[in-house]
Amino acid sequence: MSQLSVLATLGRRPATLALLGLAALGLSACANKERPRADLAASQVTTIGVNSYLWRASLDALSFMPLLQADSAGGVVITDWYANTGNPGERMKVTVSILDQDLRADALRVAASRQVGQGGTWVDAPVQAATVQKLEEIILTRARDLRRSAFKD
Repeated sequence: MSQLSVLATLGRRPATLALLGLAALGLSACANKERPRADLAASQVTTIGVNSYLWRASLDALSFMPLLQADSAGGVVITDWYANTGNPGERMKVTVSILDQDLRADALRVAASRQVGQGGTWVDAPVQAATVQKLEEIILTRARDLRRSAFKD
């Protein structure tokens, strides 16, 4: 079927013609050479596999602890055991997982382990939920601050 006969057939169908008109309008909008501005709220960063603001904020928040593993492609930061000099009978280990490329609260998961010294050995102890929540809050606040400062320039 030639293009002319297809157009003649389409001309007899008002609904089809209306759809083609809408498609043409949509395509004409693509002719605009301006690129949309970056959405500050999304803050999607893909150069390292995960959101770079969450990644940097996680490293900043855990900088006082020795790092055991840091995988930017997988978005995992694992610290080694850390004992505060003010309380040497207790130590903590933290794992941060960044689950998404967007800067969102549900893109961050923090897990912590705690041990206390008893009779020369380390024994597992519970971690207060508030401790993990506070660490998540610190990381998210730092990530948002990093994002804001990046867009000020």
